[in-house]
Amino acid sequence: MTTAEDRTIRLDSARAGSGPATWGQRAIWGVVSRLGDDAPRYNLPIALPVSPPRPVPRVLADLKELLLLHDSLHTRFLPRGEDGLEQVVDGSGELPVELRTSAPEQVQEVGAALLAELGGRAFDHTREWPLRVGLVESEGLVHRLVLVGAHTGMDYWGLGRLLRDLESVQAGETAASLRDSRSALQPLEAAEVQASPLGRRRDEAARRYWTEQLTAGPRQIFLNPAAPELADDPTRRFPGALLRSPALAVAVGRVAQELGVSDAAVLLGAVSHQLALSSGSSDVLFQVVVGNRFQPAAAAVVSTVAQEALFRLTDADRDFEDAVRRTRSVAFSAFRHAAYDKWALDREVAGLVEKEAAADHSYWWNDTRDPAVTPFDTVERPDVPLAELTGRTELSWPTEFLPRRNVSIAVDALTAPGALDLAMTADPAVISRTGMEQFLRGVERHIVAKAVEVEGR
Repeated sequence: MTTAEDRTIRLDSARAGSGPATWGQRAIWGVVSRLGDDAPRYNLPIALPVSPPRPVPRVLADLKELLLLHDSLHTRFLPRGEDGLEQVVDGSGELPVELRTSAPEQVQEVGAALLAELGGRAFDHTREWPLRVGLVESEGLVHRLVLVGAHTGMDYWGLGRLLRDLESVQAGETAASLRDSRSALQPLEAAEVQASPLGRRRDEAARRYWTEQLTAGPRQIFLNPAAPELADDPTRRFPGALLRSPALAVAVGRVAQELGVSDAAVLLGAVSHQLALSSGSSDVLFQVVVGNRFQPAAAAVVSTVAQEALFRLTDADRDFEDAVRRTRSVAFSAFRHAAYDKWALDREVAGLVEKEAAADHSYWWNDTRDPAVTPFDTVERPDVPLAELTGRTELSWPTEFLPRRNVSIAVDALTAPGALDLAMTADPAVISRTGMEQFLRGVERHIVAKAVEVEGR
């Protein structure tokens, strides 16, 4: 039998303040606030074992330290007029906690149900802090912790930071000790930098870069769409494919070392090369989701700073190795211009689109992997030839999505135990399921073939 109980985490005299939202907060709030019933898709849910199990008061005390450490976890958002958004950091208040008590053998099942419940609701950003907490207790101890973050409060990097800080707190650190040990630019402070003369110059330079690249890029990437008659059908569904590849988890690092680039460049270069081959366009564009965590003060904070870099690679169909090597320098330029006021940029891009002067920018790449987490942290690295590992690749179709605005193809890279995942969502008007499978397997094939070549030397 499972019982339910409500608890709270009470904050008193925490850091407080208000001011303009950051560019990242504005961007995500603008997207999520338009999604309606589909808004929970942007929630960040995770369920964790509590090991060793702990009493409820101890778990709540640990979580309170996280709230005291990161201002974004007790922040609300208030729209101001047509073009304003204010972040309000509350110095006091209560965070609701859902507590479920169950038999030991039901802990995981109850935790999964609680995760679905908390993650399946949209956040009310004007009234609700961007974190939901659930606990599953059995025999007087918490065995399962459920956290759901609102994307306005954190991105996937921020979620990873939150979990690492939780481990530190469980080991005895406090909000005060962690704050003293490192520099962390809180969102209100980041907004001040963005509003400064330096921030305004960066914003203007980034928007100018976007305009130049969009003007120069191809007006249509897929020259022969799969089913253009579906483009105006609002009832069509976007298939979601998942390629789980143990071979990629091994191969991407070998290729990166061989070509003298990062593994992120290998993946983006391979995806760009394959997009050129699949689409028939030698020039390709991706909107690349980038966290801009290059400074330690940004890397140490839980927040949403994700922006899109506009990555344009010419002659991407020519050669895989060439595409990967050039990806490095092109990506640097793109990432340097990935911090901007998205609302202002959107207005400029809309003007280009209206004049039919903008390149096709409906292709998305998101490398969500945390550099601190590898596929082989919890499982043993395979000691077999790469050619054998390719036989373990799995392709599945776990879900479908409602049509997505300005999305033809979206590909995410994720870390899985013993594997690297490529998740792909695509408009069936542009590419068929067969084309999606060929695309994902093509990316894997390019990288693994080069790694096999290196392995054979």
